Amino acid sequence: IRCWSNIPFITVPLSRAHGKPFAHRSELKHAKRIVVKLGSAVVTRGDECGLALGRLASIVEQVSMLQNQGREMMIVTSGAVAFGKQRLRHEILLSQSVRQALHSGQSQLKDMAIPVLEARACAAAGQSGLMALYEAMFTQYSICAAQILVTNLDFHDEQKRRNLNGTLHELLRMNIVPIINTNDAVVPPPEPNSDLQGVNVISVKDNDSLAARLAVEMKTDLLIVLSDVEGLFDSPPGSDDAKLIDIFYPGDQQSVTFGTKSRVGMGGDGPNISHVITDIVEGKKVGTFFSEVKPAGPTVEQQAEMARAGGRTLAALQPEQRAEIIYRLADLLTDQREEILLANKKDLEEAENKGRLALPLLKRLSLSTSKLNSLAIGLRQIAASSQDSVGRVIRRTRIAKDLDLEQVTVPIGVLLVIFESRPDCLPQVSALAIASGNGLLLKGGKEAAHSNQILHHLTQEALSIHGVRDAVQLVNTREEVEDLCRLDKLIDLIIPRGSSQLVRNIQKAAKGIPVMGHSEGICHVYVDTDASVEKVTRIIRDSKCEYPAACNALETLLIHRDLLRTPLFDQIIDMLRVEQVKIHAGPKFASYLTFSPSEVKSLRTEYGDLECCIEVVDSVQEAVEHIHKYGSSHTDVIITENEKTAEFFLQHVDSACVFWNASTRFSDGYRFGLG
Repeated sequence: IRCWSNIPFITVPLSRAHGKPFAHRSELKHAKRIVVKLGSAVVTRGDECGLALGRLASIVEQVSMLQNQGREMMIVTSGAVAFGKQRLRHEILLSQSVRQALHSGQSQLKDMAIPVLEARACAAAGQSGLMALYEAMFTQYSICAAQILVTNLDFHDEQKRRNLNGTLHELLRMNIVPIINTNDAVVPPPEPNSDLQGVNVISVKDNDSLAARLAVEMKTDLLIVLSDVEGLFDSPPGSDDAKLIDIFYPGDQQSVTFGTKSRVGMGGDGPNISHVITDIVEGKKVGTFFSEVKPAGPTVEQQAEMARAGGRTLAALQPEQRAEIIYRLADLLTDQREEILLANKKDLEEAENKGRLALPLLKRLSLSTSKLNSLAIGLRQIAASSQDSVGRVIRRTRIAKDLDLEQVTVPIGVLLVIFESRPDCLPQVSALAIASGNGLLLKGGKEAAHSNQILHHLTQEALSIHGVRDAVQLVNTREEVEDLCRLDKLIDLIIPRGSSQLVRNIQKAAKGIPVMGHSEGICHVYVDTDASVEKVTRIIRDSKCEYPAACNALETLLIHRDLLRTPLFDQIIDMLRVEQVKIHAGPKFASYLTFSPSEVKSLRTEYGDLECCIEVVDSVQEAVEHIHKYGSSHTDVIITENEKTAEFFLQHVDSACVFWNASTRFSDGYRFGLG
């Protein structure tokens, strides 16, 4: 800690009283005893004279929240010198103005010079006021605070060390937050850096080293050091090539270039602290995390850089070379079928044993020989149609003589694709990225870890034939999706593939990165009075039962009122029962029945399983209005032999796909011949 005292939001896991140091951010939620060090610029105003009350209030609120969760919080704070400076300046100005008024006999004062104030005097004047402010703020959360002033000498005397240790433990036992500071009013001059010369001790020279020493003495789980920059950089923040270090490992100091100290105090500082303490404890990617455990593979930031470099090389290949990579991947999907299905079997067994996946998600997780064969065919279609994906001239304009302007298709850059449950998504998306010359970061669900691993390995094997193996990266670290969405300098577009909740979460979490989202698949089939008896049950069966977990499966069946209690209606109900489809009655449908199925909770439900809602409408106009009110603009179908009614439906329904006498399952890029 002492070496990097004028830096970041630093998160340091320590040797815990029970167990090993935390190796990953996600483990920080288990931290019981926490030290928070507040640098001078965190608690002082920009003019270095007086306290930043808003930031201080936010810190107290976060510390109180964690304390009330049952954690043991300790604060090492700066700010006494700045608070004292404000008080002494006020006293000096007041004193000078009185003397000058008495001497001149005039009420108008001349400009008065304020002498340089000695830091120890400022500290002496500011300690009581600083502590009074902390006490008043913590009282708002029914928490008591206690002040402890220490110097380096207190750690050299064994008896004083034991007394300090005992006092802190007793305060923590009584649910009191200790607020600790170096006694700057009497602090001796700093000693040589003995702790940097091989001596196994942390000498206390400022609040940074005090926080480190206390954290070790008290066997805390976590030390958080707040500073005035985002974290630890490999060179001075603000320089052109400075990069934020996400995780710092032992021995990494050789890669760090040190700059000047911070603008305030002897240690590190930082103004932007809204939610930062609670975010750190929740495991979010904030600042620099110090860890003793170095992962075997690259960090996600390194993977993104590798994907960008690989994507640029990929884009520079000839179209035939990119197509050759995709053809090779299609061959590998069939050649390595047994290995893929074996890995997928492991995922299915683990998911079933843990019982963490609903049946629709289990179906999406499952791979089969027929699925792999369809994947291979689809990939070959993409390869065949990818010849002009990159470098195609869309428009050419002669602006002036000998001056032409061309609009040309180019790759987007680095894509982050986040997908749930469906391992078949990996080769599909990889092929599209390869065809369009984009670098790709893939984040799959942990439930498909084995399947994704082998499919990614095969993808990189195919990429290797033209030396662009790194263009497609699979994120295997324990990175949270929210953290990935913050990499705005490394990722150009995020594409979520999964539930509507996943899409909404990613759209909310994305910081400065465009998100290509999608909505639910609440698809409707409307059965008109002029529907063909032969077509109705076939279309409904295929729409609902062929693959109910798909986003293009039927979810709501709309039936014209005149068809109730007819043989056609009975055939529909009998077919759904045979297929074991659970029926939910819409409000109007339920009103026609003496004993109805369970009434639907919401008409905007995407079941993704062998369930559907049945509702009654009075006309095609009402069917259209129902679809607009409750649908998701995905795919909607009319079954009728009346061309006029069909045309009205096709023209008025505002959805991506509107079909006449066809299954909703035809809403598919593969079926449309797009690959």
